[in-house]
Amino acid sequence: MQGKVAIFGSADFVMPFSALGVDCYPVSENADEIKAKAEKIIAEKYSLIIVAENIAPAAHQVLGQFVSKAVPCVLVVPFTTESKGFAIESLSKLLKIATGINILKNV
Repeated sequence: MQGKVAIFGSADFVMPFSALGVDCYPVSENADEIKAKAEKIIAEKYSLIIVAENIAPAAHQVLGQFVSKAVPCVLVVPFTTESKGFAIESLSKLLKIATGINILKNV
């Protein structure tokens, strides 16, 4: 499968990915800015969207509708702040869709 990859998070989060040639969308922690960029990312038809955990709750209103869809695959990953559990919960849902079982049930 071919497709584009978007990295979505703070400037510190997206900076290392820019060297890989993927599209990076740095944002502040302003909820309105996060929602606007999330809508822009959706409009660009990315196959994989990697989201920093610290902005994921604000982006969930826009990106949450794609949790049960194969494309785009929205992957929430932890960053430098302490994990609030949003990344594990998101990954658990993705794995359940892919495998049919809740692999991370006890994590």
